[in-house]
Amino acid sequence: MSQLHESDEATPLLRDDESSDDDSQDEAYRSRWRSIRVMYFTMFLSSVGFTIVITSLWPYLQKIDPSASATFLGWVVASYSLGQMVASPIFGLWSNHRPHREPLVCSIFINLSANVYYSYAYLPRTDNKYHMLMSRAFVGFGAGNVAVVRSYVAGATSLKERTGAMANMSACQALGFILGPALQACLSFIAAFCVVNILLVLLVLREHRVDEDGRHVRAINYTSEERAEINEEPEETIDHMAVLTSNVLFFIVMFIFAVFETIATPLSMDMFSWTRKEAVLYNGIIICSIGFESILVFVVVKVASQRVGDRPVFLAGLAIVFCGFFILLPWGNHFPKIQWADLKNNSMDTSQMFGTTVASNSSVEPTGCPWEQTWCQYTPAIHLAQYITADILIGAGYPACNVMSYTLYSKILGPKPQGVYMGWLTASGSGARTLGPVFVSQVYTILGPRWAFSLICGMVLGTITLLSCVYHRLIAFSVRHGRTIE
Repeated sequence: MSQLHESDEATPLLRDDESSDDDSQDEAYRSRWRSIRVMYFTMFLSSVGFTIVITSLWPYLQKIDPSASATFLGWVVASYSLGQMVASPIFGLWSNHRPHREPLVCSIFINLSANVYYSYAYLPRTDNKYHMLMSRAFVGFGAGNVAVVRSYVAGATSLKERTGAMANMSACQALGFILGPALQACLSFIAAFCVVNILLVLLVLREHRVDEDGRHVRAINYTSEERAEINEEPEETIDHMAVLTSNVLFFIVMFIFAVFETIATPLSMDMFSWTRKEAVLYNGIIICSIGFESILVFVVVKVASQRVGDRPVFLAGLAIVFCGFFILLPWGNHFPKIQWADLKNNSMDTSQMFGTTVASNSSVEPTGCPWEQTWCQYTPAIHLAQYITADILIGAGYPACNVMSYTLYSKILGPKPQGVYMGWLTASGSGARTLGPVFVSQVYTILGPRWAFSLICGMVLGTITLLSCVYHRLIAFSVRHGRTIE
């Protein structure tokens, strides 16, 4: 939609576009953007709810149940995404037929209760790890309101405003990911944030719906009389092939990033001989830096999409992600340090390699590539410069793909209620975040980084091919029906 309206390059990231001086003075316009900003805060809070405990999950799990294994930790992490995957279509359907504040207040209350449940998971005398698992699943269920947030913003913005609003929302989400780990020492703040969010939804949020040119229309999900009036509009079909393709594209984008964030710690420990503490610290710094980088990317995306359109930005983001994973492929004749060297240096008996318990003469943590991973002996090492370069490229490409995928999706759906459709989109992303870690942990452990990253490169190339094949169909609803010229 690059020629639909004049670009507004001077607009700051978190300041929303104004269509005209008259509109800026209109109370309905101001109320609409106040409501959208409440959605920004809701998205921020949902993001914080995911990351605030992510780095402390393992220590907390070991504290409340020392018998819990790393495999069970994987289920605890996945339970959040599974809960969100189940809840998203439910909340989306609810928001299609009732005011948005109802599913929002309900989901935020569930989020608040689940975090309290998580905080006291150590109190039961038995099955503490299962209480922890259930609490994280309920936190994810509450986070299903992301579908409601996206559908509200899509319905309350014009085509001109849509990309900027979606970029702002993604920036708030990224900010939540950055600040979440920093707030884990004060989990009680989540309760306060949830209460504030509920009050904002009840007191500030109003039902707003605009057409693709920004003109106010009655909210379709407010009263039966209004719904009857809306139904008088001529029925126009949605391009379901474009909708399905958009869900597939969003799934792949989220899958690829889930692989990236999952593999970071084990890869850096294997290739750079970092200890667990060093890997957590250094990768935490890298992820935090990527978060700030993504905010800058959203600024660029906001301007670039107005100049060249959404689809070229999406393709460019995928190309950058491909370059990032291609750089991660191991090359050369330098091999990683094998962990058994440390076992010998620590005077450990060889039988320990084969599962026999033998006391170590040293408390130094073994570092390097574990001997159990046979690929360590013949796969070249990945250099630190490769790793950091790939982080920068993936950190630039992923945010562009992410915001463009659901921005295009909302434009394809058009002016009709988007709650259920956004629910399925969010569910596909949650499914990707569940399957991605499982995929990469198996492939990386058994076959090594060369196979893992080669498969991801092939997946990205396949995604670029798919996007190119349906490029002409990923257009706005009004453009497809001839009401707007692209």
